[in-house]
Amino acid sequence: MSSSKIAITLESGMLAEVDALVKKHVFPNRSRAIQEAVKEKLSRLNHSLLAQECAKLDPDYEKALADEGLTEDLSEWPEY
Repeated sequence: MSSSKIAITLESGMLAEVDALVKKHVFPNRSRAIQEAVKEKLSRLNHSLLAQECAKLDPDYEKALADEGLTEDLSEWPEY
């Protein structure tokens, strides 16, 4: 995946924390630390959105859809 260079502004305390992580070799550099933080935040947001959409589903309706057609006699099913 290609990368793009951007400029960001961070509070000095936050930058000090990032620099401390780089100094401890948790990340190779500031850029990688910030990339990982943004990646994790986006993942959490996407997971949260999926959970919100799943919460809108009606479990009884979904079960009825899943069970639809399973009451038929198995002998009526085609052989493969």
